[in-house]
Amino acid sequence: MRKRVAFAVGLAALVFLLVQLGALALVPTFYDAGYQTVEDPTDPTNSLAYLAAILVATGVMLAAFKYDFDWAVRALVVVTSGMLSWYVFSVFLPGLVAVAAAVGVSAALVAYPEWYVIDAAGVLMGAGAAALFGISFGLLPAVVLLVALAVYDAVSVYGTKHMLDLAEGVMDLRIPVVLVIPTTLSYSLLDDDFGDANDVHEGADATADRDADPNPDGGRDAGTDIDEDLTDDDVRDAFFIGLGDAVMPTVMVASGAFFLPRSLAPSLGVGFLPALTLPALTAMIGTFVGLFALLWLVLKGRAHAGLPLLNGGTIGGYLVGALLSGVPLLTALGL
Repeated sequence: MRKRVAFAVGLAALVFLLVQLGALALVPTFYDAGYQTVEDPTDPTNSLAYLAAILVATGVMLAAFKYDFDWAVRALVVVTSGMLSWYVFSVFLPGLVAVAAAVGVSAALVAYPEWYVIDAAGVLMGAGAAALFGISFGLLPAVVLLVALAVYDAVSVYGTKHMLDLAEGVMDLRIPVVLVIPTTLSYSLLDDDFGDANDVHEGADATADRDADPNPDGGRDAGTDIDEDLTDDDVRDAFFIGLGDAVMPTVMVASGAFFLPRSLAPSLGVGFLPALTLPALTAMIGTFVGLFALLWLVLKGRAHAGLPLLNGGTIGGYLVGALLSGVPLLTALGL
């Protein structure tokens, strides 16, 4: 049982690490390629516009699931996966090869959406999206965005709980809106019918488990910790982590690496990561502190909002690194 838990935690950490390292590697090349998406990256209203777009997208997805337009959601995500993959491939591969590789990602999601295909596409999408937002959201907009999304995530999971409705529609689509973290290599997403939708709580920014309460009539309580009495039958087959849980903290990592002046936060000199600075590194460490705390809560058998812990850890880690580098607090916050 403990080996399965350790496997899942290690795999989740690896996926998050790949997204963050990928974003940091892409930051300078995306900027040089002219991929910055806003005219003024220091304008904090950019964050509010993005939050509004998330609310609209959530509403549209819920409506699509209600009126049996699931296929349209799946098609949109598959196409978006190809587009974000092209952004990534385009800075490393020749034009037609990059297009072919991006089409290959979308085709794989359609033809064989097994968990490792979903996660590989999620890493590509996550790294590309985080790098794009990282060079487009300055320090203050990035902080505002992460705080606003953490509040929204908490409200949508613990308050309105509309993420439950979103979960019911998303899981069967087998698309990289969520990262699939199995507890064994033998797990197959294609063979998982997900059981009762109430057993799975997942959304773009929420973290959940599969078979959250294996013994609802007694035995394992949702608030109990993992103990020696639990067996392999009590450990769920897979955890599901929203792709947004990996992307949003990484936006702060990328923004901190890109927008802090090099005179205040110089590069750490890592060859393939020229954008890596001490504040970016400590922001990454903060993300993993939040991730491990989140997984500890999820392993107790309950779904939890991911972004309050993840974004909080990332912002805290970033500020610690900035202060250790001698960056004034107001400068670190983009004020």
